[in-house]
Amino acid sequence: MPEKILLDAHDVRILRVLQRDASLAIADIAKEAGMSQTPCWRRIKRMKDAGVIKQIAALVDREAVGLEFVVYTFVKLGVPSLDNMTEFDRKVATWPEVITCERVTGAVDYLIKVVAEDMKAYDTFLRMKLLDNNLVTDVQSHIVVATVKDTPSLPLREN
Repeated sequence: MPEKILLDAHDVRILRVLQRDASLAIADIAKEAGMSQTPCWRRIKRMKDAGVIKQIAALVDREAVGLEFVVYTFVKLGVPSLDNMTEFDRKVATWPEVITCERVTGAVDYLIKVVAEDMKAYDTFLRMKLLDNNLVTDVQSHIVVATVKDTPSLPLREN
């Protein structure tokens, strides 16, 4: 687990601006965060170096690119051993359809979020990837009928 980084009010203001629009110029980020450019740039660099800012990426509208089918899938491994979990983690990392994978407690071992073009594409993913191994013994699929809120932003607080 990474070391917790203490964020002050300036850091939080910068991060809120970046979470909303990371394509802004440093001058615009600094202006919105209420500071001058050089200290703003230094803080962003420090947060990148410390791993607070993991990456800068474009957020793609999945529906605009034809990925309209979203499924939350609960996955149960036959034997949730360290070797099997490591193998499943390795497989999931190679599947572009899986946009989130969480190891969870309870009756199942994983919760994955899958995006696909349609039901047929999900069925292909399910049969040819998820179930095409000796690791998975049970899958429960929950199809999303409407997305109420979907944000990459974290609820940041000052320390």
